[in-house]
Amino acid sequence: MTRVVICGAEGRMGKLLVTCAQEDAALELVGEIADGGDLNAIIKKADVVVDFTVHTATLGIAQIAARHQIPLVIGTTGHTVSERKEILDVVREIPVVFTSNFSTGVNVLFYLTRMAGELLSNASVEISETHHTKKLDAPSGTAKSLQQILEKIRGQSVPVESHRVGDVVGEHTVTFSTPDETIELTHKAIDRATFARGALRAAKWVVSQEPGLYDMQNVLGLEK
Repeated sequence: MTRVVICGAEGRMGKLLVTCAQEDAALELVGEIADGGDLNAIIKKADVVVDFTVHTATLGIAQIAARHQIPLVIGTTGHTVSERKEILDVVREIPVVFTSNFSTGVNVLFYLTRMAGELLSNASVEISETHHTKKLDAPSGTAKSLQQILEKIRGQSVPVESHRVGDVVGEHTVTFSTPDETIELTHKAIDRATFARGALRAAKWVVSQEPGLYDMQNVLGLEK
């Protein structure tokens, strides 16, 4: 059984993580940290820490995890370039899964986007994403990941169009267009629990890994 501490336990995703962890017979939830909670007080009970807080809180969590040599799963998004660099500098000696989206389906979308980007090198491409009105960052972390995949292949910028509508869980579409045809790759999240279950899958996986930086492509065996 993997012992897990969830940071950000009172947030929307945090509550789902708590519920899903309690339902998973392979996990023991040994701590729930809300805003202002003290991770230091309980981290020794944990095999892994899961972070779904806010971008300004992740560095402190990473420092504590690194100090105690506890694997870390980071699902928080919205980090600046400098914040991400600081976090990665801190966690060099522990295994970390750090990704913008833990959904299995979205990670299949990443894989298919990479394949399509390589095969449709002459097509124009654009990304669109839609989320609920309470989502703070735009473009979404998932859209940025899609953008990075395509820009690495193409060596040029790829536009992202963001929408904030109602209570949409999350929709992402990558469109490839030529004068002769259009191909669209779309993922629509129906229930936020998909992200929580994916993060907990990553938590169970990362405890047996060597120190290093991983993402859900590694967890699912989709890395190229």
